[in-house]
Amino acid sequence: MSVVVKIKEAAVRSIESIYGVALNAEQIQVNATKPEFEGDYTVVLFAFVKQLKKSPDALGQELGAHIVAQNPSLFTGFNVIKGFLNLVVANQFWLDFIDAQKNNQQYGIQPANGKKVMVEYSSPNTNKPLHLGHLRNNFLGWSIAEILKTNGYEVAKTCIVNDRGIHICKSMIAWQLFGHGATPASTGMKGDHFVGDYYVKFNDAYKAEVAALVASGMEQEHAEKAAPIMKETQQMLLDWEAGKPEVMELWRNMNGWVYEGFDTTYKKIGSDFDKTYYESNTYLLGKDLVESGLEKKVFFQKDDSSVWIDLTADGLDEKLVRRKDGTSVYMTQDIGLAVHKYNEFKADQSIYVVGDEQNYHFKVLKLICQKLGIPAADGIYHLSYGMVELPTGKMKSREGTVVDADDLVDAMVHIAQQKTEELGKVKDFTSEELVELYDTIGLGALKFFLLRVDPKKKMIFNPEESIDFHGFTGPFVQYTHARIKSILRKQEDTILLSISNDSLLPLELELTKQLEIFPTVLAEAANEHDPSKVAIYVFELAKTFNGFYTQHSIANAESDEKKSLRIYLSKLTAQVLQRGMSVLGIRVPERM
Repeated sequence: MSVVVKIKEAAVRSIESIYGVALNAEQIQVNATKPEFEGDYTVVLFAFVKQLKKSPDALGQELGAHIVAQNPSLFTGFNVIKGFLNLVVANQFWLDFIDAQKNNQQYGIQPANGKKVMVEYSSPNTNKPLHLGHLRNNFLGWSIAEILKTNGYEVAKTCIVNDRGIHICKSMIAWQLFGHGATPASTGMKGDHFVGDYYVKFNDAYKAEVAALVASGMEQEHAEKAAPIMKETQQMLLDWEAGKPEVMELWRNMNGWVYEGFDTTYKKIGSDFDKTYYESNTYLLGKDLVESGLEKKVFFQKDDSSVWIDLTADGLDEKLVRRKDGTSVYMTQDIGLAVHKYNEFKADQSIYVVGDEQNYHFKVLKLICQKLGIPAADGIYHLSYGMVELPTGKMKSREGTVVDADDLVDAMVHIAQQKTEELGKVKDFTSEELVELYDTIGLGALKFFLLRVDPKKKMIFNPEESIDFHGFTGPFVQYTHARIKSILRKQEDTILLSISNDSLLPLELELTKQLEIFPTVLAEAANEHDPSKVAIYVFELAKTFNGFYTQHSIANAESDEKKSLRIYLSKLTAQVLQRGMSVLGIRVPERM
């Protein structure tokens, strides 16, 4: 149990004992004490002043005295400053913590809690390769899955592939018109890039046809519908839905090319799934749920036979769930897939990692599932994230201005090589070791930069800024880990002594405090579905260690006991940095 949790529970007990008021630990706000004040942790009192009918100062004095008296092994003193209760944690608590964790290889990993979570991410379309936006999606999904695993959840990582629809047919039509039998093998292109090029070719041809029709006197809106290439595409979609053999064969071939490309990219970026669903297999799901919803009067039917749900009482609007021709809409498919996935995995929570342009869709999806009484509907959670832009602005796949994931990863590895060679510290590495090191640094920089920002925020990605060995970056954390490993290799022959009762020096204490909150940070990241909390934590921990090591020598420590203590702290720091980075999907090198 972390010291923050102990403080919250001690405050709850004391408030009930003194004032007869029952609170829960979540209502108690505890922060690290500001450096200018004496103390380690601060209890914020303002929230209880009115309820307990006490002035902040009187409340602080009474509560502080009771907490310290009831927990003498944990606290040695307190002070009250303007409504803030500052508690001084006993030196022995920190020493006991170091002693307990010094050989604990599982530090931060919680036991199984019996709860299942499904995390759905990536969701690519088979008409184009993965791009920068997909990278943020994949990194978020994969990371939150690993963070949840570390917190004791059983996790299933899933992906839904959008492999049907008008956008897929656009690439197919363009290949028929302009491909002349070319294949990825015949052109030497990666399959997803190959198919993506035809999606761009479709858009170019479509714009040219629309422009020609408008020039001939047709209105823009009419021209967009009358363009021959669009009509061919719409016919192809009908042929696909009818199962026309030659269309199905082309569809399977082109999707196969894309899947080979996706697999290469997923392997390169370290993304994987326990189960992949395909929209071509799931788009008919949910039709029976419409009939069930009508019987339960959750849905209603209009005069034109279309079926809707009225969500105005929930602050939304009416939502179509079945068209008048009897075909389903995306919402119906998602409801059906939610049921299908629950029946397969029985997950308590289902997390959808999807961009914030779909906020409304997932709000409606959860509401409908709840009203239909679908199992675990309350556990539907939309991990909404902001779009990623480049310094040059937004990207558009139709116009071919998207940054492909493969190209970006390759560029990051190249930048990592340039930056590392500039430092000139890898002359004793073999060529194979250098290849692995540049890949570790480049991909680590990319992941860290995309994960260090709160998912809800839009962000601008700057490749050069992400690989800075001195900034808020992955390489800075990686370098600190490698530095600690180098320090420890020089101390391999040191005979380690037991933890002594010496007082911790300020920077030793600061480092210990940060190490002690690691499980709490992981828990907060899981509860808030926010990997940036881990990224910020490991960066701050790396900074603290560097400050600690600058001030306190290990090799020339004041005593053998101090030397042992600092080695223990260094080992635990390296372990926590490695585990923190690993849940972000980032490797940390032993040497840099």
